[in-house]
Amino acid sequence: MKKLLIGIFAILAVCLGLEAWAKQLDNSGVSANNKNLIIYNWGDYIDPKLIKKFEKQTGYHVIYETFDSNEAMYTKIKQGGTAYDICVPSDYMISKMRKAKLLEKIDTKKIPNYKNIGSEFLHHSFDPKNTYSVPYFWGTLGIVYNDKFVKPGQIKHWNDLWSKKYRHNILLVDSARDIMGLSLASMGKSLNTTNSLDLKLAKTKLDGLGPNVKAIISDELKMYMIQNEAAVGVTWSGEARTMLSDNKHLHYVVPPEGSNLWFDNFVIPRTVKNKAGAYAFINFMLDPKNAAQNAEYIGYATPNIKAQKLLPKEIKNDKQFYPSKQAMKNLQVYQDLGPKKIQEYNDLFLEFKMYGR
Repeated sequence: MKKLLIGIFAILAVCLGLEAWAKQLDNSGVSANNKNLIIYNWGDYIDPKLIKKFEKQTGYHVIYETFDSNEAMYTKIKQGGTAYDICVPSDYMISKMRKAKLLEKIDTKKIPNYKNIGSEFLHHSFDPKNTYSVPYFWGTLGIVYNDKFVKPGQIKHWNDLWSKKYRHNILLVDSARDIMGLSLASMGKSLNTTNSLDLKLAKTKLDGLGPNVKAIISDELKMYMIQNEAAVGVTWSGEARTMLSDNKHLHYVVPPEGSNLWFDNFVIPRTVKNKAGAYAFINFMLDPKNAAQNAEYIGYATPNIKAQKLLPKEIKNDKQFYPSKQAMKNLQVYQDLGPKKIQEYNDLFLEFKMYGR
């Protein structure tokens, strides 16, 4: 009986020891199964072949989940239900996540390929010292038009969208900041205004655009423009480049009076369980060959200078998607305006979608 009790106590001691070891691993940011790497990214925002290549090279298993808006991503990260190791938010959301203490600091010493990022893509207002983020892609908001319906040069400015020529023939991307922003830019206002009167005037002006709007959609916009279903679309540069490559009648312009210059960055959420894997993946994606392959697949502009040199001439020399520094002067990066003001943008945009058309 005594031997039996000793055996039971020994087993309990081992179990308790294993539990304490597991907790210690968990608290140190390393999971017991540290071969899993959980990535949270926008839909269709990485070449799947690169994920397979990374898994083969490193032995990690990538679990890839997607989101369709910065706000949805923020909510899920904040709730902490899933232990994401890497996430890819946009500029203003990085600022918001940083303030909410949802991000781990980045140790660039663990990312040797960090040196490949151009200096012009670092130290922006949403993360001044790049303490929490690593540039992934960047681009602009602009206008795609179809020369079957629109003469070249006929659309150059945001105000051109209000022409009666385009009645029920414009597609808008479903994004409050972007659509409110184009209306603000058309009035000569800042895309980051917090002036409620300016915002109401921008919404009122959007109501006047309503009769020209065929639909406000997301991913479907690309397909519809390629299939000649609309004369004009407002979308992001990477989406536009894919459209242009699939339909020779499409063209992309960024209004010179101003538009959005956006950045999407890698971050490591505080939910991280596999820091080693996260750093390995970020470094892998910053390898020039991998970054160039990814840029060709996605269509957005890469901040990786060495990768840019590997791109085909027709891509890297295309000023529509790699604009000059002079052309970028009138572009504005979205700022985190705080929850109340962002809600005001969202509410006005929702009113436009429901009643302005």
